[in-house]
Amino acid sequence: MRLYDTWIDFVNLRSEKYSENSRIPTQMDFGTAEEDAYRRDLTINSMFYNINTSSVEDLTGRGIDDLRSGKIVTPLAPKETFLDDPLRVLRAVRFGARFSFTLNEELKRAAASNDVKDALAAKISRERIGTEVDLMVSGNEPVKAIAYIYELQLFWVVFSLPHEHELTLPQECDRLCLAYMDAAWSLQQLIGSSSLIDEQRRLSLYAALFFPFRTITYKDNKGKKIPIVNYIFRNSLKRKASDAETVVSVHSAVARLLSLIPFLESNGDGKLNEDGMGTELVDIPASSKLRVLTGFLLREVKDFWRVALLISVLAYPSPIGCSEDAMLKHNELDKRKEVFQAVENAILKLGLEKIWEVKPLVTGKDVMNILQLKYGGPLVKEWQQKLLAWQLANPAGTADECLEWMRQTHSKRIKME
Repeated sequence: MRLYDTWIDFVNLRSEKYSENSRIPTQMDFGTAEEDAYRRDLTINSMFYNINTSSVEDLTGRGIDDLRSGKIVTPLAPKETFLDDPLRVLRAVRFGARFSFTLNEELKRAAASNDVKDALAAKISRERIGTEVDLMVSGNEPVKAIAYIYELQLFWVVFSLPHEHELTLPQECDRLCLAYMDAAWSLQQLIGSSSLIDEQRRLSLYAALFFPFRTITYKDNKGKKIPIVNYIFRNSLKRKASDAETVVSVHSAVARLLSLIPFLESNGDGKLNEDGMGTELVDIPASSKLRVLTGFLLREVKDFWRVALLISVLAYPSPIGCSEDAMLKHNELDKRKEVFQAVENAILKLGLEKIWEVKPLVTGKDVMNILQLKYGGPLVKEWQQKLLAWQLANPAGTADECLEWMRQTHSKRIKME
């Protein structure tokens, strides 16, 4: 019920019994306060506040001590606790990371056991696993949480892959995933909180965590190639489709951004690689091509361009490794921070920060009129891309100037043909 501005939950003290294949209790009885305390996930979560005596009641006899000493311990034997409800493993990880508490050694052995791993995979819905992981990634110590998952050998249980497909993964892939996330988190701290909002920070950590999977695909039932990152988000974690689409889009942008970084970093010096751009750049002056290529890229990734840049610098000039040398890692991150800031400043200087919000000067109907077409089609789409390239190359240009350029360019091509 709601009392003024506060929601109050009323629950009875209870004891529970579980079946082997579900985390939902098969039998719930009224219990004593002590029975209720011992059925909790962790000793630090099993204490009561007595409103009559205004005192904390620690009925397991460990809660206060474990809270003071920073320990993550289960009230009962950890394996029994985890087999009853395997989600408690992930809760132990999340609380341990959140408060920088130490996981009890017996708890770690139980969590890493095959019985508990099998129970976690079989008894817990993917939605619940995904919710716990999302709370970890959004929390104050995301790297520590994923490091616990890696240490407890739960990585492939949590981030499960389709077993019916043979996938070629990088060597020590789980360790590499953790290394990228660690580097992204550290780089975020170096860059400062002003560059990314919370949602961008959250998805940048997912993009880093799954970066080693970026080129790996599998075929669905219709033979269509699907990024494995999409499978992890949609099937393993049951997260929303937009999260998967954003991270896949960021990964796709990274490959192209890596080819632009040397020129953005050095203010456009050198010859650009125009591979994959089709005919959009054919009639664009060389001095404007960097702005055009960068503008097209930012129009695709939109508000997440800084996320794509952050992930890109983790792979520039060469991908990070799994080095344990703290000084080496620190020096590397300092260099990558400088690259991030140089490229960010270059993009701002080019006036591209919100380029995706700029509407095209020319409509498809305008294009059809000049080409004397009754219907749209691939040719109209091709010209729209060319005109957008002209607009990016001429940020102060008008619609009339854009159309005149099209008429002249179209006329020249007709004469050449």
